[in-house]
Amino acid sequence: MTTRRLSDPERLAWLRLARTETVGPVAFEHLLQRFGSAERALQALPELARRSGRAAPLRSPPEDEILRELETGAKLGARLICACEPDFPSRLAALDPPPPVMWSLGHAELLPQPSLAIVGARIASAGGQRFARQLAAELGQHGYVVVSGLARGVDGAAHEGALATGTVAVLGGGVCDIYPPEHAALHARIAGEGGCIVSESACDRRAIAKDFPRRNRIISGLSLGVIVVEAELKSGSLITARLAAEQGRDVFAVPGSPLDPRARGPNDLIRQGAILCESVEDVLRSLSGQASLRERERTYDPDEPMDIDHNALRAQVVALLSPTPVSRDELVRATRAPTSAVMAALVELALAERAELLPGGMVAGI
Repeated sequence: MTTRRLSDPERLAWLRLARTETVGPVAFEHLLQRFGSAERALQALPELARRSGRAAPLRSPPEDEILRELETGAKLGARLICACEPDFPSRLAALDPPPPVMWSLGHAELLPQPSLAIVGARIASAGGQRFARQLAAELGQHGYVVVSGLARGVDGAAHEGALATGTVAVLGGGVCDIYPPEHAALHARIAGEGGCIVSESACDRRAIAKDFPRRNRIISGLSLGVIVVEAELKSGSLITARLAAEQGRDVFAVPGSPLDPRARGPNDLIRQGAILCESVEDVLRSLSGQASLRERERTYDPDEPMDIDHNALRAQVVALLSPTPVSRDELVRATRAPTSAVMAALVELALAERAELLPGGMVAGI
């Protein structure tokens, strides 16, 4: 994706495409690559959805709805950053694919700085919260911005510890969706004093369950590594740790007593190869022993030109899909078609709600 600043009309079209139903980050990136601009992609969407068998018309939000979102953000003092723009954090831009847009409230200059995430249990022990607060403060003293999710427990303690040096709160809802309510004062301090609040969602959107995996992906994507302080085995913090590993980030885990269910998640991560973290020195030692994270520019390999029956290929792809996710590379091998043609078929099926494009190059049938 070429780095450039968008004009106001381009920004409007970019946000409108990002807010179109069934257009997730994977489809968004492919549509830009295929059509060259968000405006041309929007013009092509109705036909793409129709020929893939979508029954109802595909809804792209009207321009006045997008203008209201931009006006709401401006009134709040928030800033919209698109994935192609130079101010978009490079670590996040390196994801495959990155979130198309991100709202920021507060000190956006913190976003490109070296960052580490601290996440953990909402119902955290007093000792776990104390450790998270102290670790965050010490990481800040060593020049790291601390990223977390503004949840109860470990997240809130981590933000508190890093307020003096810089902290980023990633929300599932919009940047003004304060949850839990008791974190209203902390939210205000982060936005106004020592940090930045970011979200993919519109500024006034209320979070729903499906927003939190996307939030967790941004937490890990902004960070050089993720530190899990306390987490039960079925925990969103472990999802963040898994995403971090998939993104090539370090995963750290704070060990705990086997008698405490909140220690089972970190202890299991250590069994799987996570880096044991008992102090800030463990984190600093690991980071100093590795080369800096290389930001990679995502490019598409050119396919050899060949005649494609796109209707037949789409039907072939549908037959290969199931609810069990499969890699897009596997579909390319199975169809023996060019990558770009298979990807085009998958995006059209996603627009018709017959396929789900997943991060990490995976796809599932619906």
